[in-house]
Amino acid sequence: MALLLLGLLVLLGLWGLLRASARSPSPALRWPPGPRPLPLLGNLHLLSVSQQDRSLMELSKRYGPMFTVHLGCQKTVVLSGYEAVREALVGTGQELADRPPIPIFQLIQQGGGIFFSSGARWRAARQFTVRVLHSLGVGQAPMADKVLQELACLMGQLDSYGGRPFPLALLGWAPSNITFALLFGQRFDYQDTMFVSLLGLIDEVMVLLGSPSLQLFNIYPWLGTLLQLHRPVLRKIEEVRVILRTLLQARASPTPQGGPVRSYVDALIQQGQGDDQEGLFAEDNAVACVLDMVMAGTETTSATLQWAILLMAKYPGVQGRVQEELGHVLGPGRLPRPEDQRVLPYTNAVLHEVQRYITLLPHVPRCTAADTQLGGYLLPKGTPVIPLLTSVLLDKTQWETPDQFNPGHFLDADGHFVKRAAFLPFSTGRRVCVGESLARMELFLLFAGLLQRYRLLPPSGISPTALDATPAPAFTMRPRAHTLRAVPWP
Repeated sequence: MALLLLGLLVLLGLWGLLRASARSPSPALRWPPGPRPLPLLGNLHLLSVSQQDRSLMELSKRYGPMFTVHLGCQKTVVLSGYEAVREALVGTGQELADRPPIPIFQLIQQGGGIFFSSGARWRAARQFTVRVLHSLGVGQAPMADKVLQELACLMGQLDSYGGRPFPLALLGWAPSNITFALLFGQRFDYQDTMFVSLLGLIDEVMVLLGSPSLQLFNIYPWLGTLLQLHRPVLRKIEEVRVILRTLLQARASPTPQGGPVRSYVDALIQQGQGDDQEGLFAEDNAVACVLDMVMAGTETTSATLQWAILLMAKYPGVQGRVQEELGHVLGPGRLPRPEDQRVLPYTNAVLHEVQRYITLLPHVPRCTAADTQLGGYLLPKGTPVIPLLTSVLLDKTQWETPDQFNPGHFLDADGHFVKRAAFLPFSTGRRVCVGESLARMELFLLFAGLLQRYRLLPPSGISPTALDATPAPAFTMRPRAHTLRAVPWP
């Protein structure tokens, strides 16, 4: 009897294997190679918590530009290097335009907003946002005037320190206020209680989103819920929402339907009052869109400007060459304009190199919207895919000295600025950053304007080489807290 039962079990096992092989292609043909996962842990033991992108780049040396990792029990495909990332983001169209359901962002946004939404809600929100930003003058001369007005306010703050050390984070006030002016139709005084509270909350949220506890929550949401790992960030997000709803309610009587709008919020309210049968612009999704714009629009540009000024203090030779070029082309009295980028090749190259070198947002996952052929593999619908932007910005086949801060990456032998195809800090394809043109203009005008006015120096007694350029732990690769000196010149 025992032998009969054993024989039946063997036959059932063989039958199951035959059915599985007939149902779908073999795993080797369907999924890229990758390290063998451990039960429950997957490949987490191979990944650094603080620098996951660098760990994934190391794995790509063994498994190639396209490989599979198990983040806990979640099978994920990683794309490493310029060629693999570009092929996926540009060549797949809508097939790789979705986001996977990341647990913490599902709780925060409920599938709404711009950044982590997918499908019809994402397309509607993105198209609306692009259209409104254009109507508000993004990329046009009046917007440059507003940036320069904010630059003057920032320089007033720096002047108040009289050459004494100021906190690096102060530099983030200007780009944040530019974003708020677009969103709410007004800039805030730097001492305004709401402005200070909002910036403080954004800072806390970004730190919490990059914490190991939130990473654990996203990988094991059942365990994270049991341990309440998500509660601190949800409390802070709710405080942000309270401020956003207050600002929304303050503008609850926008311009007449079809009339010109004065802010992104006005446009959202107007859109929600129109023909919105599917509720894509109901209050909850309107708040979600504003939340995304506030968080992304302030953090990325603010952190990049801080990095740019920190690196100028760390590399005084580079700073000196930028200031020499600014003095020669603009002179001491004329403020920069967007069109000056063409006649300031070294300044432009330095700013591009800052963005390449810092790899501010290492990776944000995509998700296949249908069964997708990619790199010779067939990925099932719903597969999370990580396009590793760090690996593009540090790709040894694209950059001569990828691990060094080297503005020469963007200059030819004659000192002319050179565009590089692998310069993708804003990503590419259908999910390219909606605020890219605004961010580029802001960064150039603020960076050039500050270096035209000040020498940026470490605090007295500290060598430039001693300035720490390792990123702080957060959702983005933001700089650590520093103090610098801004000394007016010439």
